[in-house]
Amino acid sequence: MNRTDKLEEKNTKVSRKLLIGIGLTILLFLLFGGYIFTEKYFAKETASSKQELGDQVIITLPNGKKVYTYDNLLVEEDGKLLYKGERNTIDLTGGVVVYEEWENE
Repeated sequence: MNRTDKLEEKNTKVSRKLLIGIGLTILLFLLFGGYIFTEKYFAKETASSKQELGDQVIITLPNGKKVYTYDNLLVEEDGKLLYKGERNTIDLTGGVVVYEEWENE
């Protein structure tokens, strides 16, 4: 083995270590960025779910089914009783509203 072979071997070891170092640095940045994104995303989720829901209500519908909800989610528009949730609106017209405590299960 002559000097040029030793020099080439040394250069390949250095370049391999450099590539591994760069790869690990990129991986670390990705993990850290993912952690920060996750913390910010879930912080928004919990902040919106801490709204005041009001008293617990049981609504008995004309067909006999019961709807368990909270007072602040009920809205009366145009003579109709509506449930306005985060993602949907349900018409509860004709139901009997009873303010009663019920257990979360």
